[in-house]
This record gives sequence, C-alpha cells and structure tokens, in this order.
Amino acid sequence: MSDELKTMSIEELIEANKKLQSQKQSLESKLKGVQSQKQSLESELEHVQFQVAQLKRMLFGAKRERFIPAQDENQLSLPFDTESEAEPEKEQQTITYVRKKQKRVNHPGRLALPSHLDVEEIIVEPKEDTTEMKCIGKEITEQLELVPSKLYIKRYIRPKYIKVQDKETQEHKGVIADLPVFPIEKGIAGSGLLAQIMIDKFVDHLPIYRQILRFKREGVKISSSTINGWQESIYNLLEPLYESLKQQTLSAGYIQADESPIQVLDKTKKGKTHRGYQWVYHSPLQKTVLFDYRNGRSRQGPNELLKNFKGYLQTDGYAAYDSFDKKDGISLLNCMAHARRYFEKALDYDQKKAEYAMGMFQKIYAIERKAKEEELSSKERYDLRLEESLPLLNELGKWIAETYKTVLPKSPIGKAMAYCIPRWDYLINFLKDGSLEIDNNGVENAIRPLALGRKNYLFAGSERGAQRAAMFYSFFGTCKKNNINPFDWLKQVLDIIPEYKVNKLHEILPQNIKM
Repeated sequence: MSDELKTMSIEELIEANKKLQSQKQSLESKLKGVQSQKQSLESELEHVQFQVAQLKRMLFGAKRERFIPAQDENQLSLPFDTESEAEPEKEQQTITYVRKKQKRVNHPGRLALPSHLDVEEIIVEPKEDTTEMKCIGKEITEQLELVPSKLYIKRYIRPKYIKVQDKETQEHKGVIADLPVFPIEKGIAGSGLLAQIMIDKFVDHLPIYRQILRFKREGVKISSSTINGWQESIYNLLEPLYESLKQQTLSAGYIQADESPIQVLDKTKKGKTHRGYQWVYHSPLQKTVLFDYRNGRSRQGPNELLKNFKGYLQTDGYAAYDSFDKKDGISLLNCMAHARRYFEKALDYDQKKAEYAMGMFQKIYAIERKAKEEELSSKERYDLRLEESLPLLNELGKWIAETYKTVLPKSPIGKAMAYCIPRWDYLINFLKDGSLEIDNNGVENAIRPLALGRKNYLFAGSERGAQRAAMFYSFFGTCKKNNINPFDWLKQVLDIIPEYKVNKLHEILPQNIKM
C-alpha cells in the first residue's frame, strides 16, 4: 500500500473508488462504442466489397446462375474414416508404359439438312463419253447454300382495253385492272422490303443507318427520313392490330410484368436523352407479349394499363406493383428466381447458409422440371406442388425467419433473407393454381431483344419512336413465343391488313394466324 493511500481517510478512499468505478464505466462504454463502430465498419466494408464484386461480375463474369453444391447429395460417401498415409521417401524410379490405341468413337455424322428448304439439283456428268454406257445409280452430295437477300423491282403492268359503245357516236370505254392494295398507298416499298427493315432492326438489332449502308452496296440510295416515314406508315397501319393484341393479353387472367429502361432523345435539350421505360407484360396462357412505353418508372403506367385487369399478376419485388394486391380481383405473385438470385450472390460471403438455401431452391425447381418433362396438366401440377413443394417451402421459410436474427442485415446473406421475409406469402402464391409459373423468367426472356437492341442503336429518336418500338417488340416477341417466323408473319399481315375487317383483326395475331 502506498504512503498516499495510508494518509487518506475512509471517506476519501470511498470517493476515489467511486471515481475509479466511474472511469471504468466510461472506458467500458467507450469500448462498446468502438466495438459497435468496428462492427458497423466491417459490415459496411463487406457491403462495399459485395457491390464491387457484383459490378465486376456484371462486366467480366459469367451470367449464368447455375448452382453446383460442394458435395453432391446423390454421391455415396465411404462408410469408414480414412487416415492420410505418410508420404513415402522419394526414390528415383524408372517408369515404363505401353501406349494403348484409343478406340475410335463413332462420329455423329453430317448435319441433317431441313426437309422444308428448296432444293436446286445440279447434275454433274462424267467428262468421258457415256453414250454407250448404262446408268446403274447415282451418288448424291448435299450442301447447304445461301443466296443473300437482294433488292429487286416488282413491276405491275396493266394492259388497257377499249370497246366501242356506239357505232354511230364512236364512244369508247376504257378497261384496266385495279392495282393490288399496297401497305403504303402510292409507296415504292413492297411488303417484303418493309418487313425486312423491321426484322433487321427489332429482331436482328441492326440500326437503320447500317441498313442504309447495305442498300448503298447494291447501288440503291434510301435516305433515313424516307425509312422513318415508312416506319410511321406501318405503325399507323398496324396500330389497331396492336390494340387487339393488348386486349387479348390483358384478358388472359394471368400475366407477368417487368420493366426495362430505354434512352429517348429529348427534343427540348439538344444532344441530351432522358430515361424512359418499356413496361413488358407476358401472358403464359395466351403466349403473348406486350410492350408498353412510358416516359418514367412510376406506378402510373401499370395503373393505367391494368385498371380493368382481373386475375393473377406476377412481378418482381419492385414497390410500384405492391398496390395491386389491394385491388379487387387481383392476386399478386412474386418471382422465386429473384429470391434465389440473392442467395446465389451470397455464396462467396456465407457459403454454409447460402448453400443450404440454394440446395432447397434446387429441390423445389427439380419438382417444376418434373412437371414440365412429364407434361402434367394444371390440376396434376397443382397436386404435385402441394404434395412435394409445399413441405420444402415451409421448411425454407421457417429457416429464413429464424436465421435472419443471427446475421448482419447489410451482409449479402442478410439482404437475401430480408428480401424474402416480407414477400414470402407472395413468393408461394404460385401454389394456388397449377397454371401459374414459379417465377417471372418468361417475361424476362421477352425483354432480352430490347436489351440487345439498345446496345446497337443506343437510344430512340423520340417518344413516338419508342412507342413504335414497343409495338414491334410486342409482335415479334409473340412470334417467338409461338415459334412463328417473324418475317413471314409480318409480310403476310402487310399484304392482307389494308382490307381486313377490324372486328376480325385478332385472327391475324401471331398466336392465332394460319400461316
């Protein structure tokens, strides 16, 4: 005991002890604050590292989300423990071997050529004189060939005739055939050329200026303003058909929805663009696709389009769709693929938890594949899901709710769970009807042509141009869903629609037309 303490009174010792306790509490409080700040910084660092990793993946990584578990559950494990043997002392050895001749694997053969293609037969006779010989057979060699598309002139020649009406007055009456109805009245562009321009732009993602360069190679100069005028004329001609497609899509009782941005040239600001959005709706039952352009991402767009819609609406977790669950006659579903995607991104940060969730998703999707491969009816798929999928979903949902309490909210695994918990009822709503899909992949696939196109043409020239694009993406997306050649469909429609009855336009939509 120090001399200073010996001279202190009991009251002074008590007071000093209180000060020490107070200092101790203050230091402990500061330590807790530092530890909390450290935990927060670690969480923030992990979040930033996750963001950087996702950006690198978007730029350079694989786009597939395939999950392969660390250990295959179907792989048998050894029924005993093995001990690692000590490495034997290295000795110089001479290794001899006999090269075995590999067995030749049967080649699958040449590509089978489609039977529907036109055939040009070329008979190649021997150079020798065969007049005294007898033909005993033929050897046939087939080759797939291509004739590049080319411009040509279609010339309509209409002979004129007259007949004498009155021999005394010598009056004459002329007779001439009527011209066929053209897609563009008095226009020089035929239906094949118009169809190809649209296919090149919206299916094969070839901007108009590149098409103009291709025409120049054939010695034909067509200005961009001329082609823009043609596009506007076709848009006006097909707009009633687009409205018919819209009615059929929205009357299906089940649609999937998503949205994707598109840059649009702003006429009020020279050289500037603003971000518009193509809202995309897919009817799995009707096999139709509908693009609807809006100049923003607010809920006003879907609210206007879906104001009379009744049925199931399947979307991702974007908040603009949440209000539809409160509308009479609409049942909201969410996309299981989006939920799975968050856990897939968390694999590198919390492998154990993320792998468990991914394994559960894998089992659930295996049931969906089984239903598809066995071509089950809606009722059969409904029963299968209740029997096999529902127990797995209940187990997964309970695990997410319990595990979320133990993870950092800002961590990738925490974000994955935070995405699922408030949406869980919407995520499992696909169990209500066997005709519903487990995810929104159908509409996401329909958006891909837009994503590819904007990489090439970069922006729409005006809002009117973006609306035109919405119409053609709708038609060609529906063609793809129904395995219809978009060029053949559009050319046929352009030939017949000028005289087609308005109340029967639904007959020539891609999902209904007889090619």
